[in-house]
Amino acid sequence: MHTYYPCGGSLSNVSRVVEYMNMDASQRPASVRGMHDLLPAQTAAWSAAEERLRRLLEVCGYEEIRTPAVEESRLFERSVGEATDIVAKELYAFADRKGRKLALRPEGTAPVARAYLQHGLHERGGVTRLWYAGAMFRYDRPQKDRYRQFHQVGVELFGGAHPYYDGEVMDLLARALSVLGVAGPRFEVNAVGCRVCRPQFVEALRTSCAGSESALCADCARRLQENPLRMLDCKRQECRELFRQFPSVMRYLCDGCREHFAGVREYLDNAGVRYEVNDRLVRGLDYYTRTVFEVFADGCEGAVAGGGRYDNLIQDLGGPSVPAVGWALGMERVMPLAQMSAAKAKPVRLVLLGAAARRAGIRFLSELRDRGVAAVAGYEERSLGWHLKYADREGVRWVAIIGDDELSRQVVLLRDMQTGEQNVVPAAQAAGILRERTGC
Repeated sequence: MHTYYPCGGSLSNVSRVVEYMNMDASQRPASVRGMHDLLPAQTAAWSAAEERLRRLLEVCGYEEIRTPAVEESRLFERSVGEATDIVAKELYAFADRKGRKLALRPEGTAPVARAYLQHGLHERGGVTRLWYAGAMFRYDRPQKDRYRQFHQVGVELFGGAHPYYDGEVMDLLARALSVLGVAGPRFEVNAVGCRVCRPQFVEALRTSCAGSESALCADCARRLQENPLRMLDCKRQECRELFRQFPSVMRYLCDGCREHFAGVREYLDNAGVRYEVNDRLVRGLDYYTRTVFEVFADGCEGAVAGGGRYDNLIQDLGGPSVPAVGWALGMERVMPLAQMSAAKAKPVRLVLLGAAARRAGIRFLSELRDRGVAAVAGYEERSLGWHLKYADREGVRWVAIIGDDELSRQVVLLRDMQTGEQNVVPAAQAAGILRERTGC
């Protein structure tokens, strides 16, 4: 009887495994706090979700863009805002060996806007639709649905000033959640004004806080001085109760912002997107103008996605005036709600018994893969029984067995591990037969 030893198959390695298991947890190699591995059982569903989103975005006219994970820190200071929590508290910032101040990207809009401007995409004129996917980083307190490395899929539409473009991207977000199988998403939308009318609302917030400063949390006390609008983003219940007494932003919108918001709602009504107006909604980034929105779904405490309009961002980065609107959805928040099948057939496993069979198996493995059949080979010098037990433990359905007898007869023995049935087929036809049986 053969004894199976993991990690190379020797008794010394078994002792090292035991030693590792007895090691103090703080001494074992581990992922950084707040950053998690995605294992094969999860990546199958993630890949399927990303492919569905890719197809949808391409159908809707969006082109993919990829930006570096590292940017100059000043990009986020100028765009997201130096006083925001994202920059002031959560930015992974560092200096490289030449003293340049860099940062891991905390969000995707600013890098895409930087690339849009740097590479002259604005010179094409008209509307440019871009989408991206990737990891973002924030030094946040790890908790449910909040991680220090997280993944986003987002869209940015540059060059469209009409309010229907806001509605279009929100409708696209509803479709994105639909193709992922997220049930009953609920949109909350608001207008936060522009540089013409927002100062009056900000001053009204300051006036409303007069005499109540002591009731504010430390963050809101700071925001009152730096950017009072950001107080409305506070999650502390005592602050939220106080803010219910504040005037609505709707009272301070200029005619242009009021008409724009009416146009956004008109599009959503005609597109059948379910939403409600939340006149206390603001987002944690300073670049938003006019429209902002977030999406909620059952099973997730926070928003699963959000976005808005940012008509001044390109100009703030040194470019021309370019209206823009976009959104990002959080994959870690969406995936637990998504209806994605993670089932994936295991590759055909080649069992090669003997040196001659192992050499022949090299050619057979290449032929299978050339035909698009997922296949792997086991080269361990073990018994047939050991190989079959291994395949069964791994959930393999199809096993192709080649030994000295099969080589001499120029055949392959195919075994269905689910039924136990097996049959001999000509070696020249084996790859084609496996292609049919696996549905490749």
